[in-house]
Amino acid sequence: MPRPERKLISLTIDGREVQAVEGTMLVDAARAADVEIPYFCYEPKLGAPVGACRMCLVEIEGIPKLQTSCSTPVRDGMVVNTTVERVKEAQNSIVEFLLVNHPLDCPVCDKGGECPLQDITFGWGKGRTRVIEPKRHFVKPLALSPLIAIDRERCILCYRCVRFSQEIAEDWQLIFTERGAHTFVGTHDGHPYVAPFSGNIIELCPVGALTSRPYRFRARPWDVEGSGGVCTLCPSQCNVEFTVRDDKVTRVLARENPGVDDGWLCDKGRFAYQAIHVDERITTPLVRGADGELRPAGWDEALEAAGALAEHRGRAAALIGGQASNEEAFLLARLLREGLGSGDIDSRLGAAGELDLNLMRALAAPALQASVSDLEFAHIVLVLGTEPIDDSPILDLRIRKGVRRNGVKLAIASARPSALDHNAKLAIRFAPGGEAEFLESLEWALGTPGSGETHELAALLRDGGEEVVILWGESLSAPARATLLRIADRLGLAERQGAGLLEVPLGTNARGIREAGALPGAGPGYGEASPGRSAAQIAAAAAAGEIGALHLFQIDPLRELPDRDGWERALAGAKLVVAHAATLTDGLARHADVIFPAESGAEKDGTVVHPDGRLQRLRSAIRRPGEVRAGWQVLADLAKRVGLDTGVLTAGMAFRQLIAAVPFYEGLTLEAIGGRGLRWPETEAAAAMPAPGPLAAAAGASATPAASGPRAEANGHLLAGTYRSIWAASEVEISPALRFAVAEQVVELSPQDADRLGIEDGAAVRVAQNGTRLRGRAAIRSGVPAGTAFLAAGIAEESANALTEPLVEVSKL
Repeated sequence: MPRPERKLISLTIDGREVQAVEGTMLVDAARAADVEIPYFCYEPKLGAPVGACRMCLVEIEGIPKLQTSCSTPVRDGMVVNTTVERVKEAQNSIVEFLLVNHPLDCPVCDKGGECPLQDITFGWGKGRTRVIEPKRHFVKPLALSPLIAIDRERCILCYRCVRFSQEIAEDWQLIFTERGAHTFVGTHDGHPYVAPFSGNIIELCPVGALTSRPYRFRARPWDVEGSGGVCTLCPSQCNVEFTVRDDKVTRVLARENPGVDDGWLCDKGRFAYQAIHVDERITTPLVRGADGELRPAGWDEALEAAGALAEHRGRAAALIGGQASNEEAFLLARLLREGLGSGDIDSRLGAAGELDLNLMRALAAPALQASVSDLEFAHIVLVLGTEPIDDSPILDLRIRKGVRRNGVKLAIASARPSALDHNAKLAIRFAPGGEAEFLESLEWALGTPGSGETHELAALLRDGGEEVVILWGESLSAPARATLLRIADRLGLAERQGAGLLEVPLGTNARGIREAGALPGAGPGYGEASPGRSAAQIAAAAAAGEIGALHLFQIDPLRELPDRDGWERALAGAKLVVAHAATLTDGLARHADVIFPAESGAEKDGTVVHPDGRLQRLRSAIRRPGEVRAGWQVLADLAKRVGLDTGVLTAGMAFRQLIAAVPFYEGLTLEAIGGRGLRWPETEAAAAMPAPGPLAAAAGASATPAASGPRAEANGHLLAGTYRSIWAASEVEISPALRFAVAEQVVELSPQDADRLGIEDGAAVRVAQNGTRLRGRAAIRSGVPAGTAFLAAGIAEESANALTEPLVEVSKL
């Protein structure tokens, strides 16, 4: 879909000739020309303006009445006056009107010092009032949600929060109730406003009506400083600003980057900062003593104990979690390959088989890489095998925006119902694990006339427009990925501007970690490397005694990876387990011999790579607590203990080594990456990306594929699928403000299966498979296909990764 054309026109504002893009709102054109027009309700991110506050009135020659500059597009030759007497009088009157009921409690208001109403009152108010009647009063403050307090007396009815709820997040929970002077913001029947993106209304509020309960009364603007950073809690990698006081993060705000996040944050990214400063945080090295208990230790003792990795040269393996930086992944891969003579390193959270390097190179080809903004302007977006609201929440908002504003045609193909189904032109369900069969059916339908929903999707992709973006999840199997590549080739996505593939990985920096060489059989930049085992193969080898040492970098495989029992055996069988962790999980507490304290995202210096190939810079916003050291430093020191001098003394040196090792990063600098990031697929160095070799042909691709729809088994067993909730994170579990949202085992069932099994919504259920039993709570969802059950993975207790077979038995407790 064509991006908006940028045609420049000329207009006059207060006697000055100004150039602006045609269609720009007058208030934005004035701001670009350093002419300040006050406003409250206007916020470009919210879409079409509503002109609710009337604060931005200006005079336009040829129009007798004053006009709202927030809702008036500029046109060529327009003459605008913002300082004439009748404009000033109108602005004075609006300020006076807003203050009729607004309490003058700035000294105790959290917004004081950073409040637009304060600023506009000083700049455009008369400084006096004619009103002597009592102001309106409400009970205050009320808990709008566990995270947000509302002071209704301060509300100026700008409509921003309601518009966000209804038009951006589309949860429709916030409404205006009552009328006239009694109007206030509320929810239906007073229910708490609990939603994945609710915290954005705090930042949108131009007064102190909506405040953060965790931040309330914690600091004043003159007590704090802001530090730009990147959220490392999910692959969205939203740009943030950490509010810092006394070397502690006290608040997280959005730092708008249109190419990444559109200026929004999910509540996990906004409020889980509390995990940085809780007592559960590991701030000193831990070493397991002779009594079998973990105890605090000094760095020399911990490094000496971890240096025993050298005793397992050739028999060591490493796993690396998604929150690692590119530099940490690069150094860990060097430690394994050069220091320990092992290629057994993996970072893929969803892959069980051997790495197909040609397939990975083909999927990462620069010409095939769609950007985040392409989701907003494409003709068609296909969401395949992923749930954006859980896996990369900000992409959910970007897709909704594209559908709502630009008429993007959305199609969903997944096993589990999606939050985006309501927005989709077409939603197709397939059996859990049936992605490969579905894609083979789609490939066949693209070249063969027929009927049915698969052919309908094929017609949409083929004939619906030039710009097609396929958003796909990392959990797709290797055969499914190979078929996806053939579909992309058939559609010609690599040759179309604004079209392509965009992967949603399971780890925050999964793409960057891969590009840094933390893969079995693949070095930096997807180059050739010594053969190595995958994560599943590492587990089997460790359980069999073939691997003697395991290095776990910010990952607990008992929680993050499939086959929990297999990893229990692997960790128990390893002679040495070295871990880097910020919190002590149950698995690490039982199995780790050495634990190095890991940095939080607010403490790291380094880089990460967004799923669309954008390198972004992590900057340290606060000092590391206790004895925490930089991850790159720990790896460099540990490498010396095993006889490898990495030559790394600073984070910058690690970055330069990484750039030199990855051909398509050539020429990148920290200064070029800056605060907005830089997409390497758009650089000249992208041509150095290794070309993939020939891919294996898929058997049976030319024949009519078998149907892959879910079905109920005759014995009453259900096909099991898994999902990972947005709240399934250790940071959520230890953040006091988010404990109400901690993910638990919720078993999603279809109404048909629930009725057959006699299970009510919310009832306690048991899930059984081959002697393994999990407990959870039933959730009956109309979109779940009959014959399937979906279980939560990645949670602390009763996680679905304890199950290894496709069928489960669900019963009421």
